[in-house]
Amino acid sequence: MSDSVTTTFSDLNAGKSKLINPTLVLNCGSSSIKYALISEDESTRITGLAENLGLDTARIKHTTLNGEKLEITIPGGRHELALQKILALLEQYDFIAVGHRGVHGGREYSEAVRVDEHVLSEVKRLKVLAPLHNPANALGIEAVQAIYPEIPQVVVFDTAFHQTMPAVAYRYPLPKSLYEEHKIRRYGFHGTSHAYVSERASEITSAKGSHGWLTAHLGNGCSATAVYDGESLDTSMGLTPLEGLMMGTRCGDIDPSLHIHLKRQLGMSLEEIDKMLNSESGLLGISGLSNDLRTIEQAANEGHKDAQLAIEMFCYRVGKYLASLSCALPEFTGIVFTGGIGENSATTRASILTVMRHFGIQFDEDKNASLVGGAEGSLHTEDSSIELWVIPTDEECQIAKETRQTLGLD
Repeated sequence: MSDSVTTTFSDLNAGKSKLINPTLVLNCGSSSIKYALISEDESTRITGLAENLGLDTARIKHTTLNGEKLEITIPGGRHELALQKILALLEQYDFIAVGHRGVHGGREYSEAVRVDEHVLSEVKRLKVLAPLHNPANALGIEAVQAIYPEIPQVVVFDTAFHQTMPAVAYRYPLPKSLYEEHKIRRYGFHGTSHAYVSERASEITSAKGSHGWLTAHLGNGCSATAVYDGESLDTSMGLTPLEGLMMGTRCGDIDPSLHIHLKRQLGMSLEEIDKMLNSESGLLGISGLSNDLRTIEQAANEGHKDAQLAIEMFCYRVGKYLASLSCALPEFTGIVFTGGIGENSATTRASILTVMRHFGIQFDEDKNASLVGGAEGSLHTEDSSIELWVIPTDEECQIAKETRQTLGLD
């Protein structure tokens, strides 16, 4: 073990008393692992990220309780090695449970579930619906089982929050057999984020009664959800995360006949088309510059026409989708912006709200401009027809909370 890791153990011990009955949260992606160790009262945490897994540049970026940044290189290291290193970094904290982000739970899981052999097998089986993420989720579960077989584990599925959608929202207008035999339907994603920010909005609003929120999770991946009285009634993503809003590299909604058109006219394979729609489209495809809105905004300010169009298209499509999702709400309390773009781009929020100009929305430009960098607050004025909030998402906190509730630890 390197000296940097030894130093980390010392730092961890120094603040051990601050982490009471902590829960470990693991978010295993296709080439990365995001993790957090969160205290029972959610006030203290250790965080980190293993990235570039499988490449020579693989590394773990770890932040201690006192904010010190550490980096551990693991050249060529894959998920298994990274998980071993992460668990070693955190072993002295005696975490009492592990909560995993599960991307796809199919229609089998409508809430967080304690891991047993059946649940693990289902996570693996459902890779047909999430081939890049569910196998990584299973690796995280197995890594913990191998080292800490006695510690209870829970999976919190992205799709679970949206299982409250009615059939009118989740069914596709396709032959019934595809739904019944092959589970082809709309599932939705970013569930933990939509759950967290909608619950938080209902805590801080002064509006009485049941609340109806449109939550806009805007980042490299984007989705919007209609949440009423704590339940998802409709959402923008579908069978896969490709449906819905324009995103960093994903196209969002397109004509479903595009696949066959590109195959016939350009001879593209399904794999080539799939890669283009998921990895080469969206803000990147339109701007020709980047999937990072900050880079595109700078270019747009300098007169780059394609960058300007990319931003205009992004805001128009978000505003149009939010307007349509309002139809799902019995009552429309307000809009919540979250995610990297939603939390930090005041100009994007303003442009989206301008698209929804027929709704009687009024916002304070100064308040809007001040809500960046992790700030939480409202930007609506007293005469606005609905409330407007910026709420930083905290998916790790939500996963830890649902993990404790599932295990009866709260």
